[in-house]
Amino acid sequence: MPSSSDIVIVGGAAMGSATAYFLKVELGYAGTVTVVERDPTYTYSSTTLSAASIRQQFSTPENIRMSLFGLEIMRGLKERFGTEADIGFHEGGYLLLASEGGKAILEQNWQVQKAEGTAIELLDPEALLREFPWLNVEGVAAGAYGRRGEGWFDAHSLLDLFRKAAREAGAVFVKDEVVGIDHQGGKAEAVRLKSGERIACGAVVNAAGPQAGDLATLAGLDLPVEPRKRSVFVVRCKTPLPRMPLLVEPGGIYIRPEGDVYICGGAENEQAETRADGDFEVDYGLFEDAVWPALATQVPALEELKLVRAWAGHYEYNTLDQNAVIGPHPAMPNFFFINGFSGHGLQQAPAAGRAVAELITSGRFQTLDLTVFDYRRVIERKPVFELNVI
Repeated sequence: MPSSSDIVIVGGAAMGSATAYFLKVELGYAGTVTVVERDPTYTYSSTTLSAASIRQQFSTPENIRMSLFGLEIMRGLKERFGTEADIGFHEGGYLLLASEGGKAILEQNWQVQKAEGTAIELLDPEALLREFPWLNVEGVAAGAYGRRGEGWFDAHSLLDLFRKAAREAGAVFVKDEVVGIDHQGGKAEAVRLKSGERIACGAVVNAAGPQAGDLATLAGLDLPVEPRKRSVFVVRCKTPLPRMPLLVEPGGIYIRPEGDVYICGGAENEQAETRADGDFEVDYGLFEDAVWPALATQVPALEELKLVRAWAGHYEYNTLDQNAVIGPHPAMPNFFFINGFSGHGLQQAPAAGRAVAELITSGRFQTLDLTVFDYRRVIERKPVFELNVI
């Protein structure tokens, strides 16, 4: 256990490990980096309990650019991490469907995506049926289909690559929990751990995922991020569906293949839900009442489903605008945020980790300008809404 560290990263899942990786490996940071993770098995981590997918179908240009950077990392794993590096990336695409009422927003988002150089195609109902004859297009006005660059992967494998490389480059990973942050005069000075240890530091990176808001409070700062529960259901379909992408029906319920089964979810009521502290109980009622009926309507073959298993995980939900907060706090410049991704964090961890590493080492964004996600919008209550939250 180090008594001091130039950088302390609180949280060792995708965001924290990616930040440590870019600091020590790609940017060659010579200072000491300590990553504090309370559960190195990642049993309840948002990273390992996520649906582990990547897309460019966002409404915010910077979100598209971050995911394109993540795609670049995934396609170049062997160059970065060695010839054995593999995360099982399956480029199966996303298909977002819209009713007549949502068509204008889908088209508007598609224009933004097209301007960013993505491979998203806008399809009318007839084109959708030609591509996916198992689809019911009644009530569907249009669909946005990612023919390349979108799909799903193994979250554990991506996390392991970042952690291993960061460790080999000198980052220290500590099993403990931060329970206090010493701060004075607008500066974070040390983190206090549940074990009773204290690590003096030059800077703190808040990579605490769903608990990021609670961690910020320890430093006397406000961050509108809290845990929200999401249930994921694994089902088996009697009739296999050829070339199935990750499908999102107009109401926001999704399904995608995973080997010989499918995973689905997305029926939570965001307006009615509250914090999910310690709650990892699967809400099976969502499947029976909302998920299954919606999927069966959209894909008739899905009327014959068998529920195989399910799990629940937590989103780090930004209650301001469901978008990331990246960068330092203006009143505490050595306290850095990398939080609030509201369900699209894993795919953007490489870009966000790189961005925070650049801010620490050079004081500015270099690879991607992510100023739009600056903390000041939290103070000013000026949300940057992401319209494509899944």
